[in-house]
Amino acid sequence: MANGLTYLRNTTTPEATKQLASTLAPYLRAGDVVVLNGDLGAGKTQFVQGVAAALGVRAAVTSPTFNILLEYHEGALPLYHFDLYRLDEPSQLDDIDYFGVIDGDGASFVEWAEKFPDELPYDYLEITITADERGTRRVVAHSYGSRSRQLLCVWANDSKARLGKTQL
Repeated sequence: MANGLTYLRNTTTPEATKQLASTLAPYLRAGDVVVLNGDLGAGKTQFVQGVAAALGVRAAVTSPTFNILLEYHEGALPLYHFDLYRLDEPSQLDDIDYFGVIDGDGASFVEWAEKFPDELPYDYLEITITADERGTRRVVAHSYGSRSRQLLCVWANDSKARLGKTQL
């Protein structure tokens, strides 16, 4: 995780994970890409639900596992939620207009992007969520690129986020 800033926060409930995510929403802009890493059930979709709620999305936000991409246009900023788990080849990204969407008019959240590391954009915010046996989640945010560094800085300075700077 070289070449960027790293912040973290532990959350103890799904609601706390959503609350943390909601504090990111006001700082998102069109073209922002947030990569979500974590095991199944770690809280990646809960994180997106928190962002969506803060953006004003009223629709139920669910995991896009079987749809690959779910779109939410009714909020303050279009929200795109990818789940690349079921894709096998980088060429399949063209079938879903992955590159057009992430460079488009909204913020994109991408689960399982690590399957295609060569297809990641140059600039993105990576959020890794791990859960322990008690359900406590460790949410680590790391910036890659100048825009994501700026995004992480303003998010970390939001007193409601309660992110702590760390060296990993």
